[in-house]
This record gives sequence, structure tokens and C-alpha cells, in this order.
Amino acid sequence: MAVQTVALLTAGGLAPCLSSAVGGLIERYTEIAPDVRIIAYQNGYAGLLTGRSVEVTPEVRENAALLHRFGGSPIGNSRVKLTNVADCVERGLVQEGQDPLHVAAEQLTADGVDVLHTIGGDDTNTTAADLAAYLASNDYPLTVVGLPKTIDNDVIPIRQSLGAWTAAEQGALFARNVLAEHSSNPRMLIIHEVMGRHCGWLTAETARRHHAWVAEQQWLPGIGLDPRRWDVHAVFVPEAPIDLAGESTRLKAVMDEIGCVNIFLSEGAGVSEVVAELEAAGQEVPVDPFGHVQLDKVNPGAWFGKQFAERLGAEKVMVQKSGYFSRSAAANAEDLALIRRCTDYAVDAALRGESGVVGEDEERGDELRAVEFPRIAGGKAFDASVPWFTELRESVGQA
Repeated sequence: MAVQTVALLTAGGLAPCLSSAVGGLIERYTEIAPDVRIIAYQNGYAGLLTGRSVEVTPEVRENAALLHRFGGSPIGNSRVKLTNVADCVERGLVQEGQDPLHVAAEQLTADGVDVLHTIGGDDTNTTAADLAAYLASNDYPLTVVGLPKTIDNDVIPIRQSLGAWTAAEQGALFARNVLAEHSSNPRMLIIHEVMGRHCGWLTAETARRHHAWVAEQQWLPGIGLDPRRWDVHAVFVPEAPIDLAGESTRLKAVMDEIGCVNIFLSEGAGVSEVVAELEAAGQEVPVDPFGHVQLDKVNPGAWFGKQFAERLGAEKVMVQKSGYFSRSAAANAEDLALIRRCTDYAVDAALRGESGVVGEDEERGDELRAVEFPRIAGGKAFDASVPWFTELRESVGQA
């Protein structure tokens, strides 16, 4: 069946690829299938359920390259799980008694959509998988092609998700300014909290890039411009156990020697301990529509700050979160190249009627392909035993 109308949506949290991915899809369709109509649902699945969309006009097609220069998403995001009926009803996205999957399917049919492109992380694409399965089982003729967006780089089996490289680069940039705060107190503890619910890749890569930057600079220790004060002293990720007592002893020696300690902490590290403490105190642990603990409300960084401050004898503690700074950036050159490859393939796959999530398939020799929706999952763990991470930890004194 010839493709006549294509719809785009971006969903979930932001990442430095959304705007560029939208632009890349528009450019590719304009290049090889200029007669295909393109619409964009506003604010992700919320817009799909409520029928809010915008037409991609000739002016937008002509200037789509501008979208590569910006972060965020020009068509807006939201966190909606189509199988969480109660949440969709509560938010006014569907009426009581309606099935969100059916409402979405009917809206796509009403809009004459032949292809739906979803740009998002594991939640977005597992939701797309639910929608694709519903459409297939109910004889709705639609091709669904996803693109993997997540700064955590934690989509199974995608080797590299869009936006993650940029987020790490921006996190390292953020750290340069934040770690200058070591000079604001003679015993300063700085915790750089990096996004990553289940996966420590972003924290590890951010620390690696910052550590490399420190090694490239010229320093003047004689007046106090000491690289040790600007460097990373510990990296904590969910995949590696944290020896609180042992690390406290080691880091106290660092504090005593140079007057500061800089920790790069994945927001998912130690969450089980924080949750256990909250529940023991009789407090309710807040979760989102997908059942995830709301990390911004649990605040692991503050918890670790308290634990280490007492043990290190810190006079001042600063917890700084780079997530919103990092995830809102425009894509860097590394990501732009990957985005271009993926958007080109996504359009080609869509025109072939091939559904799936486009990325380099780790279970198929890193081949760029449309990975089958049933194989897509979130929470891919970072391999903390990879040589580069082991070398990083050893180089900062963390055995």
C-alpha cells in the first residue's frame, strides 16, 4: 500500500536528539517522497489521544535543517502509557470506559495515517509496541517505526541511543563550572548527580569525559590551581556496589589532603537504600505512570551527601544535578551523524512497510536495522567491568 500520510510524535523526557530527529525525518521524506503528507502530534501520546496535531507545511519542509541547531522538541513531549487506563482517564486524555489504545487507533484512522514515527526512550517505544500489537490484532493497517531516544543509553538491544553522547559531553561541561566551587570552602564536598535510573552509562561517560578534560589542561599548583581539586574522586553507578565505609575512609584522606572531594553519582545508585529508609519511616514513595520511583522527589544525591558529609568531615556540601542542562542541549556532531543514519533508515523502512525501532542491533552484530518491537526493553545495564571504566576508576584512586 502506498504511503500517503505520515505522523510524527516525540515522547518521554527530553534528549539532545528530538528536534534533530524530527528535522531529519522531514528532510528525508522531502528528499525521496515529497508528495507524502506529514503531520506531527503535539505533546506525544497526549496529542494523539486528544487529536491535537500540526501540519508540516512547505515552509517547514524547506527549513527543516534549522531543527538540527536546537535542543528540546518543537512538537512537545509528555509521559503517557496507553495501557495505563486509570492514568489516562484521570488526566482527561480519554473518557471513563474508553480504551486508550482504541482511542489512539481511531484517531490515527481518522487522520488517515499510514505510518507513525515515535521518537522516545524505552517507555515510548514499549508503548509504541503495545500500540503496534493492538493495531495488528484489530486489523488497522499501520506501520510504526520508532527511534531510540534516551540519554541513559539503556534501550535493549540498541547499541547507542540517540542523544546519549551529547548528554555526556554537556554533563562534563556542566561539571567544569560546578567543580570550581571547591574553592568556596576549605572542606568542600561536591556531588554531581547525573541522570540514569537503572543504567550508569551516562554517569560513567560523563566522568570519563571530564577526567580527560582535566588531563588536557595546563595547571599551576604553586598558587593552588591543582588538577587534583578539579578531578573526579569517585564514580558511583547502579551496577557496582558502593562500599560506604571503605569509600568514606579513602575519600576522607583525599579531603584531608586537598580540601575537597568531587563525586559523580548516578541518580539510580543506592535508590533501594533510600526507598527502604523512606518506607521504614512510614513515608509513601512516589511513582510515575510507568511505576518508576520519582527520583526527583526521592533525591538520592541529598541522601548520599548526608552520608558522606558526616564521614568526611565536610564543612559544606553541594549537590548539583546536570540532567536538565544535559538533556535539553542541541545534538553534537557525534549524535548528528548517528541521527542522520537512523532517520534515513527509518524513512526507508517506513516506505517498505517495515515496523520496528531503528538502531544498531547488538544482538545482530550491531547492524543498523528496524529492531522488532517485542525485543525492545528498557533498563539495559551498563557493564561496569568494561576496560575504560575500570581504568577510569583506577586512575582516580577508586579500586
